[in-house]
Amino acid sequence: MNPRTEKAPTFSIELFPPKDELGEERLWEAVTQLSALAPDFVSVTYGAGGSTRDRTIRIAAELTARTGISTVAHLTCVGSTREELIKILEQYKGAQISTILALRGDPVGGPGASWVTTPGGFDHADELVDLAREVGGLTVGVAAFPDGHPASQGDFAADVQTLLRKEAHGATFATTQFFFEVDAYKRLVDALQKAGSQLPIIAGILPVTNVKQLTRMSELQGTPIPASITEKFMSIAGDESGVVELGIEIASEMCRDLIAAGAPGIHFYTMNKAAATAAIVRNAGLR
Repeated sequence: MNPRTEKAPTFSIELFPPKDELGEERLWEAVTQLSALAPDFVSVTYGAGGSTRDRTIRIAAELTARTGISTVAHLTCVGSTREELIKILEQYKGAQISTILALRGDPVGGPGASWVTTPGGFDHADELVDLAREVGGLTVGVAAFPDGHPASQGDFAADVQTLLRKEAHGATFATTQFFFEVDAYKRLVDALQKAGSQLPIIAGILPVTNVKQLTRMSELQGTPIPASITEKFMSIAGDESGVVELGIEIASEMCRDLIAAGAPGIHFYTMNKAAATAAIVRNAGLR
């Protein structure tokens, strides 16, 4: 799976493995609605320390079988030895999953916590890229951070070099963490291109559907929220439908700007919900 860099931008969605049967029912409801829009691929997150590994593999395999849509499965370095990671990669291949997103992953305690090395494991995503290439038969994507990776502490040049290194190790595309300022995305892409990179950078978008979600996700991922956006949401925090409409409006405008800027794809962090993402996809002309 590679984004179509010379055609219309790709449209893709991210899902997370639910914790219970009710959550799984909601997941498949969202999949049914969104698959009707024919996304180019669906990614399934992978919990830190293997907390959702088995569900990730099962749901990713079922997604491909049920919908025929390409599936991208996440894999992190957290809490796994090299041998365990090889087994997971082989499981993905056995489930007919041919693309992974190789991530270092957040340390236990969140993005701001100190990284703890797993004995016999890896500390960096580029090592996981190498391993996937060694196992073979897999296309490998990585993460990009328009607002900076928490571990880089604001060192933009270091973030650029990290992505260049991942590309040199064999990554063939990157998907960004969600962000709210298109200029941050363009700055990252421009810096990579000036350094000779040909890595397609798919833009990650979070459709905001409630204010608590926005605040929590921003804190977890270390993503800054522009004051202008915060003020807009806070002014209507008690109006649930108004918040959803505003989230759709903001994300739709971002998508149009990103497409105009040449983004090869737009990736939606759906939170296992369909309605807002579907509206944004249509508003932006992605489908």
